[in-house]
Amino acid sequence: MSLASETGEHEAPENAKGKLIILMVSAFVDMLGMLMILPLLPFYAEKLGAGGLIVGLLVASFSVAQLLSAPFWGRFSDRYGRRPALVVSLVASAIAFVVFAYADSLWLLFVSRIIQGAGGGTVGVIQAYVADATKPDDRARVLGWLSAATNAGVALGPAIGSWLRPLGAEWPGLVAAGLCVVNMIFVWRYLTEARTINTADRKLADAGRGSSRAVIARVVSHPSEPASRLILIYALAIGAFQGITAVLALFLGWRFGFTELSIGYVFTYIGVLSVVARAVFLGGLVDRYGEARLARIGLVLLTTGLLAVGLAPNRVLLFAAVALLPLGTAFTFPCVTALLSRVISSAQRGLYMGVQQTYGGISRVGFPIIFGYAYDAIGQSSPFFISATMVLVTFFMASKIASFAPRKRAA
Repeated sequence: MSLASETGEHEAPENAKGKLIILMVSAFVDMLGMLMILPLLPFYAEKLGAGGLIVGLLVASFSVAQLLSAPFWGRFSDRYGRRPALVVSLVASAIAFVVFAYADSLWLLFVSRIIQGAGGGTVGVIQAYVADATKPDDRARVLGWLSAATNAGVALGPAIGSWLRPLGAEWPGLVAAGLCVVNMIFVWRYLTEARTINTADRKLADAGRGSSRAVIARVVSHPSEPASRLILIYALAIGAFQGITAVLALFLGWRFGFTELSIGYVFTYIGVLSVVARAVFLGGLVDRYGEARLARIGLVLLTTGLLAVGLAPNRVLLFAAVALLPLGTAFTFPCVTALLSRVISSAQRGLYMGVQQTYGGISRVGFPIIFGYAYDAIGQSSPFFISATMVLVTFFMASKIASFAPRKRAA
């Protein structure tokens, strides 16, 4: 199976800019609701008798549902458009937050996470929408802006969740559900498609129904191919990073005394740094170093940050170490995704972005479970050392990605 290079047509800059702004507003509101409840999840589960392993399984359950649904939503969006897929995702999130609000048992927490994960397979759809509306050399920058919008939600969501928690255990979930409903109406009313779907595209998307398994298998059977290598780098690095969220709150509570009333501020700190890194620095650094080199710089920063968090003896050094995490992720993931969008055809972009999320989901399933077990059985700091090792592996995997889609620079 050959991978076509970028051949898609792009809109006038003014039209594309307006659509991307709407998409960023939607992504911000969606992440705001999600992060209002995510830092509270380990504490809720702990009160219901869960340990580190069960918390890891809770985090993993979202990723299981997400990885199973991602290729479907990718094909669906290739055939019918990106907007319908995004609306369904928001409906699923609203239902999941209501279940979370009234969950009085561990199985209901699992139900909430699974519903949200099934609708959350649209991350690849959002990335495909960005690729539809932008030129190849601009994609890392625009993906960075989109990430900045979502990380603004990461910055504000945990603090709002902590403020709402004293009003009652159900308040964060209900407010998050309300935000999803408002966001769904906003997307349906204002977000239009970034590309025209023609008969040829529909036929190619329909062919993807049979080929998605082949694409998934080819990633591991041909790991040196450009798309396969980029998907594997993305999956291992994002799984290693996001896997630590399964035990991060427990670790910070154990070592530094954070509680469910204060943990949100740590996530807010991370979110603010992420917004600054992606909105202010990413674009200029991509222009200067290119996606491939900047991705490798990000992997080094992420590895260093994970090691430093696990070794930090006090809060001052903790916050210094934590600052490296949003810098590392800001420089790595938008660049890797932008490179992937340049080595596949526009008509199969949703499929391949969905496959990327499938592999990311597999690693997000495995690492939370491994880290939860390691937290209980090996030691509270061990997940950070395991995570850093895996990110370092991806650094060496990324040694030749600059040759996959060379940037065209003006003379």
